[in-house]
Amino acid sequence: MFRVTRRYRFSASHRLHAPSLGEEENRRLYGKCNNPFGHGHNYVVEVSARGPADEATGVAVNPAALDALVGRQVIAAFDHRDLSSEIAAFEGVPPTSESVAVEICRRLKSHWPEEFSGRWPKLEKIRIAETDRNIFEVNADEIA
Repeated sequence: MFRVTRRYRFSASHRLHAPSLGEEENRRLYGKCNNPFGHGHNYVVEVSARGPADEATGVAVNPAALDALVGRQVIAAFDHRDLSSEIAAFEGVPPTSESVAVEICRRLKSHWPEEFSGRWPKLEKIRIAETDRNIFEVNADEIA
């Protein structure tokens, strides 16, 4: 069994602000990330899938197929966007890196059969870095 990980990049802005909290609580919780004008990140996303190497090709995950899926469902949707106001999934939900990772996972899982119709490969995890110090990871099995 192999794990194959591909790395992708996109740039996006966001404002961390929970509508259910008051202004002061949002400022306390999110600090400078609660700036009303937002701020941006150059995100690095790693998508990992696992599966056995195909006997005929020796390949566990077709990288071109994975690139196409991530390109359609993640890069085209998020790159150079304001996640807070342009992505429906974040309406009423602060687009923290945790919630961005979950949304990426949901998008890939729901469209996975478009590129990978067989039993293998399986989406394993999403890892997203918003900075060199802030890295978040979610296992695909944990996301509905």
